[in-house]
Amino acid sequence: VHERVVAAAAEEGLSISAWMTAAARRALLLRDGLAAVAEWEQENGALTEDEIKAARHRMTEQLRSSVGRRSA
Repeated sequence: VHERVVAAAAEEGLSISAWMTAAARRALLLRDGLAAVAEWEQENGALTEDEIKAARHRMTEQLRSSVGRRSA
């Protein structure tokens, strides 16, 4: 794991500490998002396949847009 973290930080031009902080931030956002979905499903019922498909599409588009902004 250490070697991969060192390599990932170098690829992104970050210190290991900065890379770890960003990774922790992403993990916490994911955790919060999953908790929000679980809460919503408790109140409203499980998401349908169509809702999940639409959410995946939105996320894919947002990720593509985010990567495009970093490359520009």
